[in-house]
Amino acid sequence: MNFIIEGIMSVTWQQIVMYGIGILLIWLAIAKEYEPSLLLPMGFGAILVNLPFSGVINQTLEGVGEVNGIIQWLFHTGIEASEALPILLFIGIGAMIDFGPLLSKPIMFLFGAAAQFGIFGAILLATLLGFDLKDAASIGIIGAADGPTSILVSQILHSKYIGAIAVAAYSYMALVPIVQPFAIKLVTTKKERCIRMAYKPSQVSRSMRIAFPIIVTIIVGFIAPSSVSLVGFLMFGNLIRECGVLGTMSDTAQNSLANLITLLLGLTISFSMQAAAFVNIDTLKVMLIGLIAFVLDTMGGVLFAKFINLFIPHNKINPMVGAAGISAFPMSSRVVQKLAMKEDPGNVLIMQAAGANVSGQIASVIAGGLVINLVTNYLK
Repeated sequence: MNFIIEGIMSVTWQQIVMYGIGILLIWLAIAKEYEPSLLLPMGFGAILVNLPFSGVINQTLEGVGEVNGIIQWLFHTGIEASEALPILLFIGIGAMIDFGPLLSKPIMFLFGAAAQFGIFGAILLATLLGFDLKDAASIGIIGAADGPTSILVSQILHSKYIGAIAVAAYSYMALVPIVQPFAIKLVTTKKERCIRMAYKPSQVSRSMRIAFPIIVTIIVGFIAPSSVSLVGFLMFGNLIRECGVLGTMSDTAQNSLANLITLLLGLTISFSMQAAAFVNIDTLKVMLIGLIAFVLDTMGGVLFAKFINLFIPHNKINPMVGAAGISAFPMSSRVVQKLAMKEDPGNVLIMQAAGANVSGQIASVIAGGLVINLVTNYLK
């Protein structure tokens, strides 16, 4: 009984805040269905790691000595020591992606690149707000709109804010249906949002689909070596999908593997959500910069599409397709299609948006590798 009272009395106001954050994440996952496979384990884990004398993190017990906690062990093994969890997740993501719309219209590669503007805008903003270069670069990667990439970069650069970065990245990915329409409308007119685009895909051969992940991996290996692990595993997952001889393995990667790793990753990241390190003004800054990065990403893709339209006399591009260039796959392409049909019920942009969206998946990982290379070389 004394142990229970001691536990209750040792709860801090910061831990109470974290209980509230955990419950909020669980509510968003269940009530709003915002990325439930991620936000629900993250929310529940945030509660677990902030319970007094919690057995899920390492602790020293009188007469027993140090006892290893499962969540801290997972964090050390799966993220801190090897980055295994976010990297393995990319096999499942790669197996889910159909690069056909991108390969049939290669210009969509440009939208993926343009929509990474928010990364560098966020890095600059974080630097101006007083974060050191490693932390600023890690925070900026929230703009990649890619949770595993954000975790990997912040871990490699040894950022102090990996928990806040992970929460921001995954939370804003879940909130894409709210954030993106707002950002799109800031820089487009109704007339631009109603532009119709005919979809006339060229035939993509099986040989091209198989060669694509191999070629991308080799090219990225020379351009951004630090991102080879993510790009390589993403492309390996896609190769499993496209090779045509591993149907059962492809299904396993898309479902069982992706779901299991996502579940473990959500719980594992909660280790970085301990109240003492999480509840502070810097966390609020990280969340704010992350939101700005997402908005800048969206606007960057849209404005790039509008720039291209200056040189196209006919068959102009609907600028909203540029917004799908962020890495939040497939949420962003669905948001663009929903907004297009809201403005014009007969407007179908889903395939063009999907092409830009999958290009953003590749571009965000490459951008993460480039940021790692630039920062580490600068600090040598």
